[in-house]
Amino acid sequence: MLNPNDGDEAASVPPGDTQANEAAGSAASSGTTPIDPRQLVQALKAFNDPQPWRSGFELAITLVSFVFLSWIMLAAVGAGYLLALVLTVPAGLFLLRVFLIQHDCGHGAFLPGRSSNDWLGRALGVLTLTPYDCWRRSHALHHAGTGNLDRRGLGDVDTLTVREFQSLSRFKQILYRIYRHPVILFGLGPAYLFLLRHRLPIGLMKAGTVYWVSAIATNALLALLLAALAIQFGIGAVVLVVLPVVLFAASVGVWLFYVQHQFEATHWHQDAEWSFHDAAFRGSSHLDLPPVLRWFTANIGVHHVHHLASRIPFYRLPEVLRAYPHLRTINRLTAPQTIGTLRLALWDEDQRRLIPFQ
Repeated sequence: MLNPNDGDEAASVPPGDTQANEAAGSAASSGTTPIDPRQLVQALKAFNDPQPWRSGFELAITLVSFVFLSWIMLAAVGAGYLLALVLTVPAGLFLLRVFLIQHDCGHGAFLPGRSSNDWLGRALGVLTLTPYDCWRRSHALHHAGTGNLDRRGLGDVDTLTVREFQSLSRFKQILYRIYRHPVILFGLGPAYLFLLRHRLPIGLMKAGTVYWVSAIATNALLALLLAALAIQFGIGAVVLVVLPVVLFAASVGVWLFYVQHQFEATHWHQDAEWSFHDAAFRGSSHLDLPPVLRWFTANIGVHHVHHLASRIPFYRLPEVLRAYPHLRTINRLTAPQTIGTLRLALWDEDQRRLIPFQ
């Protein structure tokens, strides 16, 4: 259950299974026929293979753009901070895209071969302040247990049921309300996660030495990179540039992660009733962003497809929507609609939906 590719390995029918493809295609293209996630995951295997030339292009354009913008910002600080501050948003979006490429590496989806994905992911983890092996394990747990009320915890946004919240003391209820406040979820929370928590293998301290090695090695390489930049541009310039870019990228990234599963009609069950395929497909949203934002967020908004078939490279997810147009409407959210999700805080087991505290 800890394999990050669990979502894809759940079915073993090969991509060329015509019967499975036809069944899934019929379900996905009809507005009236219910979609069977188990049939669909078999058909989606046809999109699994990464295209090395495309992966190289996506990596190059993202890294070159991020490094170039960062260099301009660091050089601009001495002449005035305004230009550097203005470029924080695009630089942060490119850093977010670096993280999402790292994310694909964690699923073995970006390059052919497990080893090549892992070593690229570890290298990118220095830029994203994220120890790759630690993150890959926690993210695998998230995929393996998404929507399972008995397996909440590592890699998730903490969510209580109504009964659990009502059973808490008044003090703990206040703490949970504070935790679920947008200022904490998308402000202080991301800062803590990327600046402090990722510096140690928190949650995995007893899971094996590989996670300590991952965290310490990432910290050491990050320290060397920051020291080299400080020697070249000065400590003040590095702080004024790196900190806002990292915090902006982290906040947007956590917001994306939040709306991917925290919406009213999401899907949660106790372990006895839980199904991986149903939870992955019906418990993940389709965040339909404008084209520019879809590019910067590496199509991660097509999350219902990603959770069902995590081996599909991000640049092939639009192919899936073109092949199965009905998938566009499943759990669809637009950017303005995500504002309403910020009120949601508790899972109502009777109504089977997320509800506000009120």
